Amino acid sequence: MTYRTEFDSLGPVEIPADKLWGAQTQRSLNNFPQNVELMPKDQVRAVVVIKKAAAQVNLKLGKLDEKRSVLISQACDQVLAGDYDDQFPLTVWQTGSGTQTNMNVNEVIAHLANQLDSNIAVHPNDHVNMSQSSNDVFPTAMHIAVMAKVKNQLLPVMADLVETLNDLADTYQDVVKTGRTHLQDATPISLGQEISAWAYAVTSHQQLISQANDRLGGIPIGGTAVGTGLNAPADYDTLMSQALTELTGLDLYPTDNKFYGLASKGFLVSLHASLKDFATDIYKIANDLRFLSSGPRTGIGEISLPANEPGSSIMPGKVNPTQIEAITMICGQVLGNDVTVSFANSQGQAQLNAYMPVIIYNLVQSIELLSQGLAGFNRNCLQGIQANQEKISEYLDQSLMLVTALSPEIGYDQAAELAKYAHKNQLSLRAANQVLGYVSDEVFDKIVDPRRMV
Repeated sequence: MTYRTEFDSLGPVEIPADKLWGAQTQRSLNNFPQNVELMPKDQVRAVVVIKKAAAQVNLKLGKLDEKRSVLISQACDQVLAGDYDDQFPLTVWQTGSGTQTNMNVNEVIAHLANQLDSNIAVHPNDHVNMSQSSNDVFPTAMHIAVMAKVKNQLLPVMADLVETLNDLADTYQDVVKTGRTHLQDATPISLGQEISAWAYAVTSHQQLISQANDRLGGIPIGGTAVGTGLNAPADYDTLMSQALTELTGLDLYPTDNKFYGLASKGFLVSLHASLKDFATDIYKIANDLRFLSSGPRTGIGEISLPANEPGSSIMPGKVNPTQIEAITMICGQVLGNDVTVSFANSQGQAQLNAYMPVIIYNLVQSIELLSQGLAGFNRNCLQGIQANQEKISEYLDQSLMLVTALSPEIGYDQAAELAKYAHKNQLSLRAANQVLGYVSDEVFDKIVDPRRMV
């Protein structure tokens, strides 16, 4: 392998000749873990978008000449096209400000710009990073990356999920079944009503996640190193917000307090908390499905799930609820990620949070896992659910908690005795009432009607 020598403030650095990055990127590769968790591509691309916007704004404000502005913008477009993804090799486990990733982007863009026109020198710090600091670029990129991923990936999947659940609720609205509380028989409910709770949960989380996402529109760009805006010209933050809004399609604006924007990642914590809350309800829904579909011969078996693949290497014909198992593992990962994000934000010191790479890594992973996991869960599980009406009717007929409807007629104590007698003697409630004689068959049939109970 051949190398070239580049220099930074610490001296010379040997870099593989075929790489577009520079000295600071190479130092990070040399000094930190390799071949582990890479900085998310979403974050790298968001940093690149900021560089393009800055080139345009710095030109407008008279800080950068037109030729360099155009070259930087063209280089950014090349990177955003995906042709140079392999030139961003740095991991999450680097400086907590994300400075090395910011410089990785600066160096690659400068190198590409210099390739586009070798007669004009484009410097990674002086030109690509003009009016910026890693301390305001990296958190701004975090907001952009997360906002775009939630808006374009997660929320549409959630909308599809709600549509499926609402369709199922409508389909099975009239299928009356045994309710269960404490995993014990309870009064009747329709299968549609049961599913409607799942649809309502997802709809509610849609709103909460969307609201938390919208709060990320306030970006700290223009705060530079500590929030004061040193080396950034007047109106830079406003013009950058406008340029980034045009480039991303997101509603971005200068944050009310750049000092907070640099020192805390509280809005990102809130967004992830909304993901965590969503994951807890998805876990509950998935476990309900696991419970209701258990069997097929010796479980509850009130619903059937699609058979997607063989479930056992030793038991022929066995089919397992694999989509449920996948989505519940994803939910567990999201809950764990929330602990990391919350802890990382609590560790900000003075004017900077230096845990930003691990925050964005966990945020991007949670959004990606929920988006892909729920899309598969919807497509390969929920959309193929079938009610087993015979099994549902069998359980409903056997339920002792239908006696609850008799309680106003004969009193709580006599109703309890009726249920106990039926259970002890393995009788239906109707047959037990015929023995005990609490009400006539006509009254019993009128009152103990499961359809009237829902």
